[in-house]
Amino acid sequence: MLQKIKNSRFFVNYKRMWPFVKPYWFRSLVAILITIPIGALDSVIALALKPFMDTVIMDKGGSTPFNLPLYIIPLFIVIFTVIQSLLEYSAAYLNTWTGGKITMELQKKLYRKLLSIDQSYLDSTSSGTVLMRFNGDAGTACAGLLNNLKVFTTRVFSSITLIGVLFYTSWQLALIAILALGSSLYPLTQIRKKIKDIVAKSIVVGSNAMTSYTETYAGSKTIASYNLQNYQHKRFFDIVTMGFKLGIKNVQRTAWLSPMMHFIISLGIAGTIWFGTYLITHKIITPGDFVAFMVAMLMLYTPVKNIGKNFQQVQLSFMAIERVFEILDMPIKIKDKKDAIELPPIEKEIVYENVFFAYNPEIPVLKDINLKIKKGQKIAFVGNSGGGKTTIVNLLPRFYEVTNGSIKIDGHDIRDVTLESLRQNIGVVFQDNFLFTGTIRDNLILGKFDATDEQIHAAIKNACLEEFVSDLEMGLDTPIGERGSLLSGGQKQRIAIARAFLKDAPIIILDEATSALDNKSEAIVQQAIDNLMQSRTVFVIAHRLSTIQNADKIVVLNEGQIVEIGTHEELLEKGGAYKALYMAQFKDKRKSEG
Repeated sequence: MLQKIKNSRFFVNYKRMWPFVKPYWFRSLVAILITIPIGALDSVIALALKPFMDTVIMDKGGSTPFNLPLYIIPLFIVIFTVIQSLLEYSAAYLNTWTGGKITMELQKKLYRKLLSIDQSYLDSTSSGTVLMRFNGDAGTACAGLLNNLKVFTTRVFSSITLIGVLFYTSWQLALIAILALGSSLYPLTQIRKKIKDIVAKSIVVGSNAMTSYTETYAGSKTIASYNLQNYQHKRFFDIVTMGFKLGIKNVQRTAWLSPMMHFIISLGIAGTIWFGTYLITHKIITPGDFVAFMVAMLMLYTPVKNIGKNFQQVQLSFMAIERVFEILDMPIKIKDKKDAIELPPIEKEIVYENVFFAYNPEIPVLKDINLKIKKGQKIAFVGNSGGGKTTIVNLLPRFYEVTNGSIKIDGHDIRDVTLESLRQNIGVVFQDNFLFTGTIRDNLILGKFDATDEQIHAAIKNACLEEFVSDLEMGLDTPIGERGSLLSGGQKQRIAIARAFLKDAPIIILDEATSALDNKSEAIVQQAIDNLMQSRTVFVIAHRLSTIQNADKIVVLNEGQIVEIGTHEELLEKGGAYKALYMAQFKDKRKSEG
């Protein structure tokens, strides 16, 4: 029996939540203990009516017990009600405080998990799902569980004391009342089975709705330019329609619980009145006993009739807790080894040894990659789309883990060094760089939080941002909007380059950093990139071959394999895949100019 309790969902969920509750256990305990007198005081009114009925009303002017004044009974009721109300407020305050704190700790833990979770998970998960799983479930888990725990604790002790009143006034009637009560509660045991699949589908629908809002916000220009308003509206309408259908299905499966409980309880009340009449007429109980019993029974039954809704909320909280811990239990594949070391200053080379990689085990992306890049070299990766160019450089900072083989820096396998020290040595400028809401300065210092004004100015100069910043009324403190929405593509790229300058990493990755720019912007950004590449080891993913002609080594990739390596001149002379790419671009350029 004890083992069964330990394995129960209630016990397991609270056991897993305990580390989050522990720092606030005292206030949580007080909040729960306060509910004991709140519930227990419910019986005072019922108990007070027995002497009032028997002594005062039935005896027509008789005295109360202990010869207390007549007004003492209603006065006691008022006093106890005031005490109960004050305790109710205290319990609500403590419950909200502890619930908020626990929710906050859980959200912090989930956010920390989000920051360290594998890139492959984020690649395959929608933004709406991330918001639901990493934020929404925390509030549902804590607030719902604590609030309903307070309600249940109050009602448990209220029920215990009221049941005591029932047996005190008439054990015969109490048996009828308890039988009806037990029968009414049985359907609650089936509620989880009935709502589990609906809740799972509702989460998917909610996630899709959030994703739709996010996409509409981020893709507003695309929606407008392609006249997609009706298309997007239909997609969203389909989502909310599905949510409506699931809500109706949930009502169909669960809304009958409260009416069913109400019906069973009404049978108990009817049976009590029928048998109570018999007991009074045969003088087995007094009218005062019967009135006290009926009041206690109604006070017991009234909250029970609505307990179905609370129980459903508890089940939803349990499911949210389980989803939260599914996330927290998710293994992190890319992490530091126990004996990981700090990456020493780079002195010699970076080596790819027999590297294989696949996002999907059945579809290899990189096949037997072997490369050696000496310190200070500029290496460019070219090839057809989908050939593995971006993947090969994403393996270096361990955005993904190699499937087989190894990548070494000065003989140190990158899996044997700490992630922080590895990534501190690598600066990345993407094709579409992410800028955070805030000012230009806020985004620059992400490369070095303790950067001096001189260092920031040097980064701005090297990134060709001086003229742009000087023309701004607020200078570096100019807000840039969400994701840099108030900036042009070239300006965003140069801020990202300046950020990389401040980081001052010895290895730079340039992931098609100029491919999305017009010719004028590209020329300015290319100058900034040329400044950034000086005295660094540089990995360049290039779409425009004209930007990589001075690279020390050009690697041509096709379907995940290296097909050619050499300088620009060597590869043109060889007349292979690189020359074919170059001539195709050259021909396209001549056509566009003509």
